Amino acid sequence: MNEIAKKIVPAERVNEVKEYYFSRKLKEVAELNARGLDIVSLGIGGPDRMPAPEVIDTLCDAARQPGNHSYQPYVGIAELRKAMADWYDRTYGVKLDPKTEVQPLIGSKEGILHISLAFLNPGDGVLVPNPGYPTYTSVSRLAGAEIFNYDLKEENGWMPDFEALERLPLDRIKLMWVNYPHMPTGTPASMELLEKIVAFGRRHGIVIAHDNPYSFILNDCPLSLLQVEGAKDVAIEMNSLSKSHNMAGWRIGMLASNPTFVQWVLKVKSNIDSGQFKPMMLAAVKALGADQEWYDSVNEVYADRRKVAEEIMTALGCTYDPRQRGLFLWGRIPEGAESSERLADDVLYGARVFVTPGFIFGSNGERYLRISLCATRERMEEALRRIKEWKKK
Repeated sequence: MNEIAKKIVPAERVNEVKEYYFSRKLKEVAELNARGLDIVSLGIGGPDRMPAPEVIDTLCDAARQPGNHSYQPYVGIAELRKAMADWYDRTYGVKLDPKTEVQPLIGSKEGILHISLAFLNPGDGVLVPNPGYPTYTSVSRLAGAEIFNYDLKEENGWMPDFEALERLPLDRIKLMWVNYPHMPTGTPASMELLEKIVAFGRRHGIVIAHDNPYSFILNDCPLSLLQVEGAKDVAIEMNSLSKSHNMAGWRIGMLASNPTFVQWVLKVKSNIDSGQFKPMMLAAVKALGADQEWYDSVNEVYADRRKVAEEIMTALGCTYDPRQRGLFLWGRIPEGAESSERLADDVLYGARVFVTPGFIFGSNGERYLRISLCATRERMEEALRRIKEWKKK
């Protein structure tokens, strides 16, 4: 083989990000399972239950139609945009024009990238919560933005400190990521908080990107940032069928905003993907038409699992706020524990249970663990049994 004259290196942006924690850790879990250790996974927030039967039937029926396998519009089919707008109207009382104010996404994670590329030039400032979803940070780095972390702390109810925000160089900041009900802490949204966030964005000309996939899970009062008067002027809200309709692998999400913002995002998106599979979009239309009984049935299961998750937290010596919402339980680790990563690894290798260490969500998550509710009650009870036995040793 001829010697390569010049060393090949990746783009600098590749060196700016690490492999996603779960990508790396799940390989490790898979290796342990391959050795027959039967790890109980309480790490990932991927719903383990099926979508509604009529949703599956719609997908299968539509997939059998010969005209449904071609490229689809970048803006999604009209039926899906209308279903998403109707869903917002029924759930949140938010009126959206399905033609101009709704954009289907291949999942919210895709939306984080598209919004970042649409609004952030290299060097622009972006506000990222600490703790928060790691993708906000990694995508901001890929976009070449300057990250300004804003603290969320337990003593402040995991809410932004607006006085501290006002002291930042806001003239350099263009975008702010927010997420309530919050992941990973489970802090619910309130209209007072959402109004403060919108007022902050309007006052400083900062785009507010609200990631809202958890408002239907163990939450009696789903809220949207777009319910706030004037929010559409500065805000984009993402939502998803992943958690609310057990469709995580389908990659069906959406964003809603004013027509100008939606059009800017579409310019980016239309140059990256070629739309979604029409039968999946038609099935999503069916899913979005679910009645309250569907959401109640989903939450009945999660409420039952949540009780076991609380027992697991207690068995680990962790404390937690029972008012949390969403697919997880967030708990503070014992004072004597070395770190969240060490405790999570001890639980993995000692009790054969995978839980998520809070440090991956930012420095303010270091003294916390997260437990997913996306395992059957039987598996969660098995995890509890193993942890109790391990703690006795």
